[in-house]
Amino acid sequence: MSKQRKAVILFFAALLIALVGEVIYLSIVERTTVKDPLTPYVMDISKRLDVAEQAIIDLRLLVEQNGTDTVAARIQDLQGRIAELAQNNPSSEIKDLQSRLNEISQKQENRQKEPSQDDLMTAAVEKVAPAVVSIVITKDVPQLEIVYVNPFGDDPFFQDVQVRVPQYRQKGVTQQKIGAGTGFLVTEDGSILTNRHVVGDESASYTVLLSDGSQKKATVLYKDTEYDLAVIKIEGKGYAKAIVGKSASIKLGQTVIAIGNALGEYGNSVSTGIISGLNRTVQANDGGKLVQLKGVLQTDAAINPGNSGGPLLDLNGNVVGVNVATVLGSNNISFAIPSDIVTVLTKRFFGN
Repeated sequence: MSKQRKAVILFFAALLIALVGEVIYLSIVERTTVKDPLTPYVMDISKRLDVAEQAIIDLRLLVEQNGTDTVAARIQDLQGRIAELAQNNPSSEIKDLQSRLNEISQKQENRQKEPSQDDLMTAAVEKVAPAVVSIVITKDVPQLEIVYVNPFGDDPFFQDVQVRVPQYRQKGVTQQKIGAGTGFLVTEDGSILTNRHVVGDESASYTVLLSDGSQKKATVLYKDTEYDLAVIKIEGKGYAKAIVGKSASIKLGQTVIAIGNALGEYGNSVSTGIISGLNRTVQANDGGKLVQLKGVLQTDAAINPGNSGGPLLDLNGNVVGVNVATVLGSNNISFAIPSDIVTVLTKRFFGN
């Protein structure tokens, strides 16, 4: 065999080996890079989990209005899909998806357990309403009658004159309602906190109307000289009492609830609003004289005449203020004495 022929044979042999190697290499690559048929489903479910998890975090309701039901339905659908995949291919990817879905489902359950603002409001009112009382102010007023008398009196010269003029003559006295306010029980034995101007008339009598409809005569025990606050007392024990909270942590825009005897006619009326201002200084009418109120809270919760002395509550049902004044003719501009000042008074009076 010639050298030239040997060279040709070696060339083709080398080429054949190279082609076989390339085929083997491509075969190996193709086998290693072939996609798992479950991969698209895993990726799709993973994306769905991302969406559901973000919906829980952001409290967005995807596209439907009833987001809680929507998210729950999607989670249930994904649980079914993952369960089917797990039966055919219990891979680590599927187990990871199941773990993530369980976490999302737990977040959803926790979110559903969180109370809404309406729930918090109604719970706060239910907690404090039994301790809120209406205060009726009564006073002995002259009872008058009309009599017709001789305008010339006892002058004998005019005794036969047939002219008579009407005059008012007192026939006695009668007890009459002259005002109303609000208060709230701060001890179980009948101590009630209210405004000083509600019980400022020394000659008046005060009757407390409890939330159960019963009535009790009240005695004024204390009227503070610095703040528009007072303490009155009724007989009895075992009364529901309000919890006085801390007003130092109150923030602008915080939701508050006012309870009181609106207009002196509608006991335990409830209104809601926000804290509109802090540390206000205003002038208020106290029995015909102007007094300055310092450091008070401003709120847009509806506070009407008769609400004075009632509690201003936070969403936990704690008293954060005592309603004291409103700007008549305004669009819900009212004021409350902060509860931290109330705490100073109660320590001063009760000694605790």
